[in-house]
Amino acid sequence: MEIVSALRSALQQQVGRERYELWFGAGADLSLDGDRLVVTAPNLFLQEWLRRNFRAELQSAGQVVLGRPLSLDFQLATSAAPSAAAPMDTAPLTPPPPGPATAPRLSYSAPPCKADPQLAAKTVSPTAAIGRRFSSLDSFVVGDSNRLAHTTANMVAGRMGAWSPLVVHGPTGVGKTHLLEGVWSAVRKANPLSTAVFLSAEQFTSYFLEALRGSGLPNFRRKYRGVDLLIIDDVQFFAGKRATLVELLHTLDFLIEEGRQIVLSTDRPPAELDDLGRELVHRINAGMVCRIEPPEYDTRLGIVRRLAGKSGIRLNDDIIAYIAANLTGHARELSGAINRLHATHVALGEPINLAMAQETLAELIRYSARAVKLKDIELAICDVFGLERETLQSERRTKEISSPRMLAMWLARKHTRAALSEIGHYFGRRSHSTVVSAQKTVGGWMQSQQVLHVAQGRCTIDEAIRRVERLLQVG
Repeated sequence: MEIVSALRSALQQQVGRERYELWFGAGADLSLDGDRLVVTAPNLFLQEWLRRNFRAELQSAGQVVLGRPLSLDFQLATSAAPSAAAPMDTAPLTPPPPGPATAPRLSYSAPPCKADPQLAAKTVSPTAAIGRRFSSLDSFVVGDSNRLAHTTANMVAGRMGAWSPLVVHGPTGVGKTHLLEGVWSAVRKANPLSTAVFLSAEQFTSYFLEALRGSGLPNFRRKYRGVDLLIIDDVQFFAGKRATLVELLHTLDFLIEEGRQIVLSTDRPPAELDDLGRELVHRINAGMVCRIEPPEYDTRLGIVRRLAGKSGIRLNDDIIAYIAANLTGHARELSGAINRLHATHVALGEPINLAMAQETLAELIRYSARAVKLKDIELAICDVFGLERETLQSERRTKEISSPRMLAMWLARKHTRAALSEIGHYFGRRSHSTVVSAQKTVGGWMQSQQVLHVAQGRCTIDEAIRRVERLLQVG
């Protein structure tokens, strides 16, 4: 037993504590039989996973402890049987077994969470299962803010499994769900026999917990691993849900191993999703990661035109330009503007002209204008740090200026809808990579509680942020 304990300790040092606890702390046993290290797994999935991914580490641990190489024997526990799982998302789970080769394939969009979760288990035609009309890639308005994500989505739809997982991230209202729906629609149109599942992270969690309570894990696992395409929206919802995260990790690993396509969306870069766990973040980062920025002016013009056409109302170029110039946030604001114009037109029976549009949208535009601007952040930073106005826009690189400038860029990413390139250009004509670097630097300051020199003396980075945000009235 002492030798086995030493082997486990050496193995943990080889693979890291988190990977060790995830894969070897979930029912995998080690035993020594002469020069043979026996690795016993509770199910076929874990047995095969350990055989494929940890052979070298196991042999290295044996060499460290015993000073000689050991042969490896991967066995399946003879009494392996699924244990009753607690209906709690904090309960630890053993790695799940793969579904059989003949697992039923599905083609559906998950119903809302309030619906009967068992509905999701039915194999139905795509049109019968979809309560909503899915968007298409063709209807996605493309601009500089989203071109990479749109191009990659088309590539994924045409060659599934080549870029898996595809991860699309960005703030709310920039078209992430539209793009995911477009991939689903394109795959189903190109190959009606393909099997695809589209659901939100909340739905995945709900169905998983329902499977735990009803002892239906085998069916749940066969369902989500028997697909050609798995799309999950709003992955950040999984944060802190330990059992669901373990299940999701095994599901993604299985699909990637099988060459299937995974598409995910999140509201922030994967590197900032610490609450999802290092293992899952590594899986996500190993795929194709694309950011969607808030739409720039030309893209907003295209969105307004498309929304107006969809609503069946005719807008002249002056009105379209007015809306795009004054509503600079996300597509939902633009959609709200079109809906207001349409409703006013129907209610009053008046034609939509520029004067009518200005009056109808005045309140919406005033509300949108309350958003923090780059100029606001610049003035607040200069006030807190005792700098002259427009100092942050200069070419000067001294520490007294560069540190406040980096904090300004960080706050701009947090409180504005400006694109990386726009932020960089505003603060000294820097590139977008400088803004990304500033984000990482300030993140490091926050972890170490860096002390900064401000106008009133010295304070921690958290206190400096609070002072600036008080001036912006967003803290």
